[in-house]
Order: sequence, then C-alpha cells, then structure tokens
Amino acid sequence: MSLKDLLGIEYPIFQGAMARIATAALAGPVSEAGGLGIIGSGGLTGDQLRAEIKKVKEMTDKPFGVNLMLMMHNIPELVDIIIEEGVKVVTTGAGNPAPYIDKLKAAGVKVIPVVPSVKLAKKMEAIGADAIIAEGMESGGHVGETSTMSLVPQVVSAVNIPVLGAGGVGDGRGVVAMYAFGAVGIQAGTIFLTAEECPVPPSFKQAVLDADDTATVVTGRKLGAPVRSIKNPMLAKYIEMENRNATRDELEELTLGSLSKAVYEGDMENGSVMAGQIAGMLHEIKPVKQIITDLFDEAEEVLKNLTIVY
Repeated sequence: MSLKDLLGIEYPIFQGAMARIATAALAGPVSEAGGLGIIGSGGLTGDQLRAEIKKVKEMTDKPFGVNLMLMMHNIPELVDIIIEEGVKVVTTGAGNPAPYIDKLKAAGVKVIPVVPSVKLAKKMEAIGADAIIAEGMESGGHVGETSTMSLVPQVVSAVNIPVLGAGGVGDGRGVVAMYAFGAVGIQAGTIFLTAEECPVPPSFKQAVLDADDTATVVTGRKLGAPVRSIKNPMLAKYIEMENRNATRDELEELTLGSLSKAVYEGDMENGSVMAGQIAGMLHEIKPVKQIITDLFDEAEEVLKNLTIVY
C-alpha cells in the first residue's frame, strides 16, 4: 500500500518530529508542500499542543500528524486532544503505544511507531500499528545501534505492514535506496533543519551547513540513551566526562537545558545541536517546498539512469 493511499499525501515523506523544532511553523509548510508535517509534542502541555494543531489547520487543509513521546506524563491528555482536533496520523517514540492504540484507532487515527530494531517492529505490528518507521543510527537525536542499511530491509522482511525508512536520507539517491530496501517512503529530519521555514536561529542552520561527514558524534551510550549531535565544546566535555566514568547526575548537570540553548538561543558552543550524519550533504537554505520537490525530482533521475553492471 502506498502512503498516498494510506494517508492521502502527495509525496512519500514524513518530516521528523524534532524536539522543540517540529512546531506548526515547520509542520504546516511540509504538509502544504505535499509531505506529512508532524508536530513534536514532547514538552508541550495539552493547551500548547492544541494551539499548534490549530495553527497548522490555519496553514493547510492537507493531512498532518502529531508525534507522541510516550515517556511524558501527560500522554492521556494529549491523546484526547489529538482525537478532539481530528488529527489523523500519530507517530510514536520513547515508549510503548499499546495503552493508547485502540482508542486512537477507534477514532480513525493511523498509528505509526518509530522503531530501532526488528524486535520492536514485530511488537508494534502485533499490537495493531498501521505502519512502521524503521530509523537507523545515522539519524540525528536519539538513535539506536543498527545502521539504516542493515535495519530497513530486515524490518521490511519481518512485518506485513508498510515500512518507512529513516536515517541517512539527504538526496534522491537515499530515497531510491530506501525503496530498494522495500520501504514505501521515508522520514527525514536533518534536511529540514536548513529549510527557510524551520524555526531555529541562523547559527543553528549555519552549523548544519558547515558540517561535514564526520561532524556528528553520539553521546550517552553509557547511560543507555545515545544521542547524535554536531560536535562542539560542550559535547567534547561530555565525552571526556563519559570516558572517566562521571556519574549520571554530573553528566545531566552538564547537558541541562542544552537543547533549548541551541534551538532558542542559537548557542552552538554549549547547546545540543542534534543532526544526522547527512548534514554534510546540505549546502544551502531552501524553502520546504523546494527541498521536497528537489528530493523527489532527483530520485526520479537517479532511478531513470540506474544501471546495474555485472
């Protein structure tokens, strides 16, 4: 089943629910451009989420979604608001959607979990997920341990519901690769960090533009919560502390408020600049619409000229 049939979107692309970044300001333009814009609800109150949903509705009449970070305490309230506001797609992460999936599906909401492993993909299919987003370790933010190239085809082979590939898609070649793995579409976050409409400071966008293929680093593995971000002095200090076995409290004190410092204050020295490994492929700021159309126009060209030589 295509994503157009499943969700009514023109282009088979979800915009990643980047924490504190995936607001209506970004989700609305992505949906209006034909993708699936997604509001990241992490850290939002019920009233704040409702306000973001209403803003997107003012910007577009096309489908959009909300991501639920399931470790949050107010998920039951957010689920009710999603249903009341008529949102038709929910993606999930950081927990098990089982307690909420029946209620969401009874309201006509498609539930699409993000997973880092085949084991979790099978569990999500068993509880009634409509599709799966298989996200490899190349992505920005919280990551698993398996690369996209290894993960996506294994998930496709393991489940009987549609699979989207995520992590490492920066151009049309990446889109074609995901389809070759058996995915029906992609989820992308890092490519939208350089969108004109992306609500981050210019210094954040410039950090992504300045990045190369080795610009990111994963921290937090010793705490069981690995996160990929662009290297900076704060992360260098974090790695030094990790290597000398600093306590959880010491590490958390160092990173307290670091995401807000990057996203709201533009502090590239002490902030957490979450981005994926494909940041090195991004070289200009463009409107969301152009990012999406360029991506799929290039994919068409790649596919047309693809030759396998034995």
